[in-house]
Amino acid sequence: FLSQVDSANAGRVLASDAAVFLKKSGLTDLVLGKIWDLADTDGKGILNKQEFFVALRLVACAQNGLDVSLSSLNLPVPPPRFTDTSSPLLLSGTASSDVPWAVKVEDKVKYDAIFDSLNPVNGLLSGDKVKPVLLNSKLPVDILGRVWELSDIDRDGMLDRDEFAVAMFLVYCALEKEPVPMSLPAALVPPSKRKPLSVPGAMPLIPSSTSTKESHQSLPPVGILAAKTPLTQ
Repeated sequence: FLSQVDSANAGRVLASDAAVFLKKSGLTDLVLGKIWDLADTDGKGILNKQEFFVALRLVACAQNGLDVSLSSLNLPVPPPRFTDTSSPLLLSGTASSDVPWAVKVEDKVKYDAIFDSLNPVNGLLSGDKVKPVLLNSKLPVDILGRVWELSDIDRDGMLDRDEFAVAMFLVYCALEKEPVPMSLPAALVPPSKRKPLSVPGAMPLIPSSTSTKESHQSLPPVGILAAKTPLTQ
C-alpha cells in the first residue's frame, strides 16, 4: 500500500496523495478525517512510513466496526480493504458477482415474511415502516443508523426485499455481539445490486468507482434513524 502512494520511495506520504488513496476504503469523509488527525501526530500534513501504517491500521479497525482510536491499534483485525483498479488483490472491496451472498436461503425466507407483513408499497418499505422493526431490537440508535445506511444500498430512502434482508442480517449480527462494519462487505451486497467487475474491451471499474465516490460524498452524514433519535428516547 505504501509503495502505491509513495511511488518515489521518499519514505513520506503527502496529505493529497493519502486522501485519494484512503477514500478507496469506502469510509466516510468524517471517519477518514479522524483517522488522519490521529495518524498525523504533529499536524504537518505529511505522514512518515510509521504514521501511514497507523492510518492503515485505523482504516482496518473502522471497516471492522471498531472504534477509531489509538487504543484500537493493538486489536487483531484483518488488513484494510481498498477498491483499486490496478491490483487484483484489492478488488475484494468491490462486490464481485462470484462471491456467495452471506444471507442464507432459509434466513431470507424469514426476512421476506417480515418484509411482506409490513405492507410494502411497490416492493419498497419506507424508513418509517422499517424503523419500529429496527428499534424493536433494542440496539443502540447509532448502530441502527449505521445498519440503515449500509442496507439502503441505492440511497433512495427506502428498502426493497433484498436491502431489508441485509438490514435484518446486520441486526442479528449485532445482537450476537458482532461489530457492524463501517462499509458493506462484498459478501453482503445482494446479487441483484452487484455490478460486473469488468466489461470486455472497456476500462474496468474506473467509471463505476468514480460514480460511487460522488454518491458517497453526497450522502447525508446522519442516518435516518439517528436523525430522529429524540423521538425514540
